Amino acid sequence: MMRLWRSALLRELLLLGPPGAAGGGAPAPAPAAGTRRLQPPLATLGASPPAARRGPAALPSARGLCTRSEGALEEPGKGAQAPSPTPGETPADSGHNNNHGGGKEVAVGGGGGENKMKQGLLPSLEDLLFYTIAEGQEKIPVHKFITALKSTGLRTSDPRLKECMDMLRLTLQTTSDGVMLDKDLFKKCVQSNIVLLTQAFRRKFVIPDFMSFTSHIDELYESAKKQSGGKVADYIPQLAKFSPDLWGVSLCTVDGQRHSVGDTKVPFCLQSCVKPLKYAIAVNDLGTEYVHRYVGKEPSGLRFNKLFLNEDDRPHNPMVNAGAIVITSLIKQGANNAEKFDYVMQFMNKMAGNEYVGFSNATFQSERESGDRNFAIGYYLKEKKCFPEGTDMVAILDFYFQQVIYNCHKMRTWQLCSIEVTCESASVMAATLANGGFCPITGERVLSPEAVRNTLSLMHSCGMYDFSGQFAFHVGLPAKSGVAGGILLVVPNVMGLMCWSPPLDKMGNSVKGIHFCHDLVSLCNFHNYDNLRHFAKKLDPRREGGDQRHSFGPMDYENLQQELALKETVWKKVSPESNEDISRTVVYRMEGRGEQN
Repeated sequence: MMRLWRSALLRELLLLGPPGAAGGGAPAPAPAAGTRRLQPPLATLGASPPAARRGPAALPSARGLCTRSEGALEEPGKGAQAPSPTPGETPADSGHNNNHGGGKEVAVGGGGGENKMKQGLLPSLEDLLFYTIAEGQEKIPVHKFITALKSTGLRTSDPRLKECMDMLRLTLQTTSDGVMLDKDLFKKCVQSNIVLLTQAFRRKFVIPDFMSFTSHIDELYESAKKQSGGKVADYIPQLAKFSPDLWGVSLCTVDGQRHSVGDTKVPFCLQSCVKPLKYAIAVNDLGTEYVHRYVGKEPSGLRFNKLFLNEDDRPHNPMVNAGAIVITSLIKQGANNAEKFDYVMQFMNKMAGNEYVGFSNATFQSERESGDRNFAIGYYLKEKKCFPEGTDMVAILDFYFQQVIYNCHKMRTWQLCSIEVTCESASVMAATLANGGFCPITGERVLSPEAVRNTLSLMHSCGMYDFSGQFAFHVGLPAKSGVAGGILLVVPNVMGLMCWSPPLDKMGNSVKGIHFCHDLVSLCNFHNYDNLRHFAKKLDPRREGGDQRHSFGPMDYENLQQELALKETVWKKVSPESNEDISRTVVYRMEGRGEQN
């Protein structure tokens, strides 16, 4: 049985390719029937509210567990005593001096006395994580660690966990007992990513109980799947080839928690879902004032492809075709088409965390051959002098038709390819908007706060064609739909989603996607105005046990280590490891007050 476990784990780790590779974003499997979901002790300490999401932090070198027996174990009513220096040591450097708080003492509840513990005597995060997962055992099965990791919402393919996964892979290949990790091997594997892993197992992500939340998402998915009606767009021949039965939903939180259900790996074209992304790039590069010299901010109240301008002879907003064509002309002015396309694709890849972004030349040709109205809009815009001076209108229309084109040099010819994504990669794009312009799975800033704010504002008021007002009223979230059947949905500061199903309603929006969005907001308090005082209560997945989330600022190793000590917990002495010197070693674990006798 152990050999089978080792073989399966090795296959999974070896199959992990670079971000964006096929299979690299596979959703975490649901626990098998009868499997007990891990509830780590660290996740249930005390009754204080879960902290807010932490940003990426520099990781210091791994700390050793502070296990010196001198003064490390407190008695009720007595403060922690500093370890006595051994011969040849000065008090400043005696023992395991991890007191990075400058000698501050941290009050710790327990036993009725005003117990205090020096920061320097706190166990390292690596040790705390080991004892949390080991649950009293001397070794951790690798499959137990991987299963527990997936239950937090993190994936083994997460770029932020590359060092940890590389070390696990190496361990499986080189050790005789590769499916088991003792404390030293475990610490070696996790030390490069210890802050992220501690946050995950400490349930400090934006959605603490991720398994419970995703079970609700699966139920909403099944409910929407039953919806019939709608028609696959056929005015673009390539789109008409998609099966009406395709249906997928992917989400990515601002902490990089991932979940997918349905046909989430099937590539499809962004179509109009790319309009807010192009607008965000333009504002990021040129600023709000410059961009809105050429395009307005108001909903048009008309069909998205109407030949109509506002009273200033400008397109009403960037989400209608006329506005999107003008926005396209603003990007990377003065560059040739190849440079423009490459520049935009770099942005798209960064927003998607380098996950799948592909190209469909067939869709581009199909768009161009059936794009008479857009050519008419282009010439109308040219007549009204809506473009920057010197713009090549025909070249801009090619750029627009391609829905952001990328030039692939192949066999000495340039092939123009229309951008396509999967639900999974597009959900990361949406999460980058939800996360204020930082990609959740890479930590890289892609867009400025100004660009994100403006983009979400226009998605909220203009993103759903002629259904924008209804959607804002009932769902209350920024979104953008496309005629390929996608709905890019943003829950600010929480997550991004992509829903995809080709059959469209009469407004041009996905039938199943609209139903899913309505049900999501009916269940969870994600509507922009759900959190008003005295409003009816809904499920808030951002809270745990009814507690309100609070923001404590950025988290690094020392802050996270200190916060664990500030909870209403006590350090309990437990048996030392069998290979340690009992005369010099005391091992501790944390217990909540409710666990005390």
